[in-house]
Amino acid sequence: MRRLAALLLSLCLTVPALAADAAKPERKEVFGDVTVHYSAFTSSMLQPDVAAATGLTRSKNQGVLNIAVLKANKPSMAVVSGSVKDLTGRENPLSFKQITDQGAIYYIAQYKIEQPETFTFKVNVETGGTTNSFSFNQEVFPGE
Repeated sequence: MRRLAALLLSLCLTVPALAADAAKPERKEVFGDVTVHYSAFTSSMLQPDVAAATGLTRSKNQGVLNIAVLKANKPSMAVVSGSVKDLTGRENPLSFKQITDQGAIYYIAQYKIEQPETFTFKVNVETGGTTNSFSFNQEVFPGE
């Protein structure tokens, strides 16, 4: 499972550099002492054993939104919810599940990728009774 934590953290921090918005290259939001790191990628990038261990479907037409919440620079539990909207305005809710491994905590959700497209992700993160929200756009492509 240590490999799983390392992979999810590296995807959260490095994959976005490949497709990040020019305006937000760091792919994080800061709300006081709460920092939320996020990344969206095609699930075909996951190794089969990592996908199986996390219960994710590995497919060229499935994306993954990965959220990591830190409070005072330490992994923090949160309630994460959100949605993904395509350019036609069709919005679908995201169902996040918590993955805990070796002290790291991730919230992951899958979404469909039918064609190259720019999605708008809306994310709500509740920690300590306070909800913080943010949104970001990302162009995504079906994997191989």
